[in-house]
Amino acid sequence: MQFAIKTLISAVIIVLISEISKRFSIVGGILASLPLVSFLAIIWLYLDTKDIKPIIALSESIFWLVIPSLLFFVIFPILLKKGVAFWSSFGISAGVMIVFYFIMVKILQYFNVIDKI
Repeated sequence: MQFAIKTLISAVIIVLISEISKRFSIVGGILASLPLVSFLAIIWLYLDTKDIKPIIALSESIFWLVIPSLLFFVIFPILLKKGVAFWSSFGISAGVMIVFYFIMVKILQYFNVIDKI
């Protein structure tokens, strides 16, 4: 039951942001830029475990791994403005982001900022 509630709340938030974005892109952008998924993950993790150690680790990981995700939001609109098709722009941007996730994880592991996966 708890899993179903988590899924429902998460889905409602995503649909709500999508619908608001159709009418008010700036409001949708504000809502989408909020770390809602991170907030929910932290809350669900705490409610499930009542242990702050994994919450600390998750919070620190989120902080460092936001950096590669920002590449998507830099590259994607640039490609669209240059006339690259939506799906190609999306795929290229996501691909670059994924590559930089792997690079960032390796860097963070090298400096012992995060645990080995």
